[in-house]
Amino acid sequence: MASLCLSLHQTLNPLAAPRARPLTLSFPGSTVSIRPSTRRAATLTTRASYTPTPATERVISIASYALPFFNSLQYGRFLFAQYPRLGLLVEPIFPILNLYRSVPYASFVAFFGLYLGVVRNTSFSRYVRFNAMQAVTLDVLLAVPVLLTRILDPGQGGGFGMKAMMWGHTGVFVFSFMCFVYGVVSCLVGKTPYIPFVADAAGRQL
Repeated sequence: MASLCLSLHQTLNPLAAPRARPLTLSFPGSTVSIRPSTRRAATLTTRASYTPTPATERVISIASYALPFFNSLQYGRFLFAQYPRLGLLVEPIFPILNLYRSVPYASFVAFFGLYLGVVRNTSFSRYVRFNAMQAVTLDVLLAVPVLLTRILDPGQGGGFGMKAMMWGHTGVFVFSFMCFVYGVVSCLVGKTPYIPFVADAAGRQL
């Protein structure tokens, strides 16, 4: 009779029903229990803490990747000479490129302006400074093939040295173009691009 009364009481009183069991997480040396209310609060806090990247930061980051891309176009001359139609991909930026090249020492001015004005400027967010530092690092790496070409001097003939230089320059341009597209698309959607061989070096400088 007592068990029947207890069962009837739990049926009529929903508050007396068993509550949801807490979630138990086991870590080495410790155990943490999270109640359902805590889990709901954590979920709401995570959703509320997400903030989209401001449009101004995206624009500055995209403009930063234009520096190494503009300076890498010289490596694409062999590719454009062999496949002239590929030039249509960069034709829309010709007006900006002509304006960039019309300024004396534009490459040096843009390089130091980006490094001193953005990377070392703590008023900008880390998102902007990291993207700018990646662009600066990539621009520095793009100077290495030019130095190697001047040191090795493959000549103007059709030997293996000239072919190796053509393949190398084409590979550098393709890599730079892919980095430019990857950086621009990532910044457009507000994500942080991590360029191989560049992101680690850029992160250590911040």
